[in-house]
Amino acid sequence: MHGPGRNARAFFVERRKARTRGKRKKEVGEIAAQGFRLNEKITCPECRLISYDGEQLGIYPIADARRIAMNAGLDLVEIAPNSNPPVCRIMDYGKYKYEQAIKQKQARKKQSKIEIKEMKFRPKIDVGDYNTKKKHVERFLAAGSKVKITIMFRGREMAHPDQGLGILERLAEDLKDQAVIENQPKMEGRNMHMLIAPLPANVQKKKAEKKATEEKGKEE
Repeated sequence: MHGPGRNARAFFVERRKARTRGKRKKEVGEIAAQGFRLNEKITCPECRLISYDGEQLGIYPIADARRIAMNAGLDLVEIAPNSNPPVCRIMDYGKYKYEQAIKQKQARKKQSKIEIKEMKFRPKIDVGDYNTKKKHVERFLAAGSKVKITIMFRGREMAHPDQGLGILERLAEDLKDQAVIENQPKMEGRNMHMLIAPLPANVQKKKAEKKATEEKGKEE
């Protein structure tokens, strides 16, 4: 009585397995193009085989190694083709590649994206405005951003680019413990630009320590 039911269940189980094998074969084929040779793409006559758990199994004919991997529902991956004989490992390569992709994605997220901010000055800027803008620049640098400093010239001011250059040189001197000039002052149309970048934290720390030591020496 239970025979037909069991046969039907067995049929659907095998059908699902076949679909899974077909899907895995497609995924493995796509993965193979990216690096290691897998399964039937491995052409060496024999290999040193490593199990799924990392156990050294010894030297096997490649057909036997492939059969062991297939029976476990896993892949045979040639991880050291230049060894004699080549080293192959039994693994779920699709899962391995997926995990590697996740790790790479997480690593990219951790990398800080460097922003470029801009601060505009006039050649005849007064002391109060200069100090206010300088504080904004310091805040940008502290946040890890690069800062494009722009001097805007109008009318007859174009005849005195040295005034704008003086502002940039003054700012570079004021920020020497926090920033480095990445792009030297350059005139473009009616504007003069300079790009500064924050100093690495270790360099800033050394400069701050040196400055503190010098100030302490003056007090003594």
